[in-house]
Amino acid sequence: MSLLTLLMLTLSIASPTALPAHDGIAVVVVRHAEKDDDDKLDPSLAGNGEVRAQALAATLAGAGLDRAIATQFRRTRDTAAPAAAAAGIDVEVREINGDNAATYASDLAADLRAMPAGSTVLVVGHSNTVPGIVEALSGQAPEAMPETEYDRYTLVLLDADGGARVITSRY
Repeated sequence: MSLLTLLMLTLSIASPTALPAHDGIAVVVVRHAEKDDDDKLDPSLAGNGEVRAQALAATLAGAGLDRAIATQFRRTRDTAAPAAAAAGIDVEVREINGDNAATYASDLAADLRAMPAGSTVLVVGHSNTVPGIVEALSGQAPEAMPETEYDRYTLVLLDADGGARVITSRY
């Protein structure tokens, strides 16, 4: 099956995410799509990763994204790019490094909680950052994310009263 055929099939079966009613902030947290082996330090997306990034964009088509945030690595930026482009926004790079790794998730959560009610944000991270981001946002420890998992997304609904609801699904 050609990449184009696979992409068309994927897009035809992907259904847009209908976000549950909420009075706060919706944050969709995902791991980057499948990476290539073209660069050990900063790989691009593999062909199936590019297809997955398009599927993510199709899944979030009706979500009304206000922000898309990714780390500085190509694989996260390229995963967020189709959804951001469809929403008419740029991908914001939020760098993670040795100096901020310990507080990255909590700093990001504080930034997101300060957004206006009704905001919707896509956050693209890594297998070793996504669970911490979900926990920092929700106070709930998520399931560990294995290195081989690329299709999970977690919707964290930050309620106006400070509570959080977590919905985990696949795309």
